[in-house]
Amino acid sequence: MKGGSKYQPLLEYLRRSDRPQVVLTFAEIEAILGEPLPDSARSKRGWWSNRKRGGLQASAWLDADYTVQELDLATEQVTFSKPPSVYKVQRIDGTVQWDGRLIRALRQHMGMTQAELARELGVRQQTVSEWEKGVYTPTRATSNYLTLVAEKAAFKYEEG
Repeated sequence: MKGGSKYQPLLEYLRRSDRPQVVLTFAEIEAILGEPLPDSARSKRGWWSNRKRGGLQASAWLDADYTVQELDLATEQVTFSKPPSVYKVQRIDGTVQWDGRLIRALRQHMGMTQAELARELGVRQQTVSEWEKGVYTPTRATSNYLTLVAEKAAFKYEEG
């Protein structure tokens, strides 16, 4: 994040936090920033996306090693969480079982959108979205490819 950004105070607040999860209301965030959030923060879920290229606001929490874990626009509350340093996985016959949580974590670790990960894997963006939502899971061949991609990206996981 560039110094002088209006979201710099949020970055500093989160960096000072030693908690794995920080829950803030929009009013608390505005107090930290010293100015109101834009209208889009109150009406568009995408404003709170965990994409570096999503905007300066996302850099504030991502540079502090947090992601937006939960968002409730009705109550104007956001939950920031630190991702685990090592993810727990299950293997069946030596193949990592990639579920929605793990696929999303890998994608975010790589700083990719669903569309970018889809291109990397040779699947449709909708497929990545459906994996992340738990509609269905990757095939064994795709799971093995995801494992190779994860190892290349230094995504840390262990059986557990």
